[in-house]
Amino acid sequence: MLILLPPSETKRPGGEGAPWDASRLAFSELTPIRESVIDALVQLSDDPDAAAKVLKLGPKQRGEIETNRSLRTSPTMPAIDRYTGVLFDALDASSLDSSARRWLGDHVVIHSAPFGLVGALDPIPSYRLGAGISLPGLASQRRLWAGPVAAALARDTRGSVLDLRSEAYVALGAAPVGRSAYVRVLTRAPDGQTRALNHFNKAAKGRLTRALAESSADLADTAQFVRWASDAGFETAPDGDVMTLILPPR
Repeated sequence: MLILLPPSETKRPGGEGAPWDASRLAFSELTPIRESVIDALVQLSDDPDAAAKVLKLGPKQRGEIETNRSLRTSPTMPAIDRYTGVLFDALDASSLDSSARRWLGDHVVIHSAPFGLVGALDPIPSYRLGAGISLPGLASQRRLWAGPVAAALARDTRGSVLDLRSEAYVALGAAPVGRSAYVRVLTRAPDGQTRALNHFNKAAKGRLTRALAESSADLADTAQFVRWASDAGFETAPDGDVMTLILPPR
């Protein structure tokens, strides 16, 4: 089973890995688009005022422009460690043992704006680019990525896809119809009714991914995932191409 995660706007700086090298990333068929997006980001950074406007940066965020300018020369770290924020803090990949991290590398893919699909352990630099940003000289991200990402996911041989991405990233490449389930998170109120979550939605996805990694789950399809989830203490409600994760009352 393949687990698809969204990226996060917030990222851990620095790293100990060698600078960006497209040959070290999974899904090599996406390399030409990656190169064009990175070129556009680096070039945009030569005009800080234009970069701030395009990237929608406030005065305190202007340091992100230099981060983009250095994309090709700055150090890298595994993608799963690069991202911070609610989902990735709940996942806390750096605290997992080597076996669980290998599971992440084998089963987890993160969908980023400049790199498209990357493996959890693929080395990436820090950057600033959101899913809804169109870069000068390039088509919209949806036009750039949607077809190639969807095709790459359709060719992937890891079985069913559990899609934990946000809708913004689903729009940049749909998971294969017929063997994927989009995960939504609800909470069950004391009266038994369910309702949507905001902040805890991301945390629940992080905890779910961590539990999968810690168990080294070997799941071929969503039916096996439902059985695993029940044994692991997660309540799920599959319904066609949607998998609802229901959290207990808080």
